[in-house]
Amino acid sequence: MSTTSAHLPARDRTRAVRGKLTAWLFIAPLLIVNILVIAGPGLMSVYYSFTDWDGLDQAQSVGLSNYIELFGDPDFRSALLHNLLWTAFFLVVPMSMGLLGAFLLSRIRRGQLLFRVIFFIPYVIATVVSATVWRQILSPASGIGPALDNLGIPLLKDVNFLGDGQLALGAVAFINNWQWWGFLVVIFLAAMRGIEPSLYEAARMDGAGAWREFWHITLPSIRPTFMFLSLMTVIWSFLVFDYVYILTQGGPAGSTDVLSTVMYRAAFSEQQAGYASAIGVILALISAGTVCGYLYLRRRLRWDI
Repeated sequence: MSTTSAHLPARDRTRAVRGKLTAWLFIAPLLIVNILVIAGPGLMSVYYSFTDWDGLDQAQSVGLSNYIELFGDPDFRSALLHNLLWTAFFLVVPMSMGLLGAFLLSRIRRGQLLFRVIFFIPYVIATVVSATVWRQILSPASGIGPALDNLGIPLLKDVNFLGDGQLALGAVAFINNWQWWGFLVVIFLAAMRGIEPSLYEAARMDGAGAWREFWHITLPSIRPTFMFLSLMTVIWSFLVFDYVYILTQGGPAGSTDVLSTVMYRAAFSEQQAGYASAIGVILALISAGTVCGYLYLRRRLRWDI
């Protein structure tokens, strides 16, 4: 029979209250920081999204005008489409590469730590550094195209990856993937190391090959990690900014614009902070909707996480 706090002796109740107060005292600084840094600015953004504000002068209420203008803005629609394409790419390509790389690496007995470090190095390189290096590599004047042309391979001669509207978004996504997929390898590999070895031994005794082991043992066993990384990939894909801004700033002609670059340009170049706040609210709603959908599917499909 469980004993409730009402039936505890006075001394034990006092200790329980003191324990709760101590816990709240320890967590209070974190709560205060979250309120000041996240909740406060978030609520202010919601307020300013209903105003005409340049970021400096007094804000003037305009109701839903910013949102009406937003959904009629072709730049916004184009940027949203680019975010959707970016999300689809990162849900398929890096996740597949990360899974395959981790599975192959899990079967290596010697030198595994070295490979993990090699895969992880691009992730810890500063974005500005890696973007600058890749800009030089893809330069039509001094990059890989002219270098191959000098070797008698004119395949990439005069190809401007970051200056061609049809290639720029894919080129930026490729560069971001170069940094990102090694991180996924390390995370998936850590999850695979927790799989019971006896499951693989039993599968081999039944004649299962590497593909069957991967499909019927590895994937179901790391499903919690896989689903969590898929969720974060969707959220991060809608928040992407650094590589796009450093490499192309949304160009050429808006071909690499994403919601974050449109928001940044509206706030700091066009002094439309209220309009930019509306874009920020839309991004927050997309992230919240993604999390709610994930929680619903988790409960409906009974994912064990």
